[in-house]
Amino acid sequence: MRPPPTHLIALLLAALALASCARRSDIPVSSLGDDDDATCRATGAVAGSAEYANCLKNRDVQRGNAIARADRSQRNLGEYMLNNPSRP
Repeated sequence: MRPPPTHLIALLLAALALASCARRSDIPVSSLGDDDDATCRATGAVAGSAEYANCLKNRDVQRGNAIARADRSQRNLGEYMLNNPSRP
């Protein structure tokens, strides 16, 4: 049996290295579409005020809920695919 070509091994190692960098739990910089600071300032809240802090907190909660929904949806899809395999 011949050993596999070295360029294929290098490609496989590069793919594994890149895949290890991606994690599902990473939060995108702007997952709600806007900058949190700009959004909170647009409501008239001044940086450092209680309204501004509450606005940032609400944006963080919204982002967490969106990530939880996406994770739940992905998990449900995976479970559905495991429980309902398509057979050709």
